[in-house]
Amino acid sequence: MAEIATALAALKVIGYGCAAIGPGIGIGVATYGLCVAAARQPEMKGTLMGYFFIGAAMSEALALLGLVLFFIV
Repeated sequence: MAEIATALAALKVIGYGCAAIGPGIGIGVATYGLCVAAARQPEMKGTLMGYFFIGAAMSEALALLGLVLFFIV
């Protein structure tokens, strides 16, 4: 019975790690887009930063949801 609990705990950790990959990639792509856009049009930097923070927050919400599910399951 202890082996099953240990295996389940290991699967939870692996599952959360897999769940955190998506938001990490999403924030990386958003940061790249922000850098490219700000380099092309520096005067739009303020507007772009607002959009970036909204997108990053949405992406990070997925990671936090995965963390919550990690503790629930």
